[in-house]
Amino acid sequence: MDIRRASVHDADRINDLLRQVAAVHNRIRPDLFKAGQKKYTDAELLDIIRDDQKPIFVAEENGQVLGYAFCVFQQHVNDNVLTDVKTLYIDDLCVDQSARGKGVGRALYDFAVRFARESGCYNLTLNVWAGNDSAQRFYEAMGMKPQKTGMECIL
Repeated sequence: MDIRRASVHDADRINDLLRQVAAVHNRIRPDLFKAGQKKYTDAELLDIIRDDQKPIFVAEENGQVLGYAFCVFQQHVNDNVLTDVKTLYIDDLCVDQSARGKGVGRALYDFAVRFARESGCYNLTLNVWAGNDSAQRFYEAMGMKPQKTGMECIL
């Protein structure tokens, strides 16, 4: 399996995977996530693919994209409270349903960790929606620990 930076030629396959993620989120929180949608428009996806501050990495085997990791560099320079550490935030990580359990997610995660280190990042962060228990178990198995908790009161 190879992991590489996504190109515009990967957009259709990435869109397929974005729909899989959207379906999971819709199943967990239909009050927040619309059915049958995806996170980015086609134009937004192409812009992200070209943005060096938001690298997307894809796991590919035999010419087939099996998963992706959308990443975003974050840094709070000259903030009154926060230190200016550089963070690599995983905005989205998806493995195709047919490839789960085969090490694709671990390979993408490990690649993102190496990339973050090589890029001078202090840490790697991400968010997991409450109710996405399999994703939470996966990230905990990768050694991640909770950083903060988002809470809500539905009115």
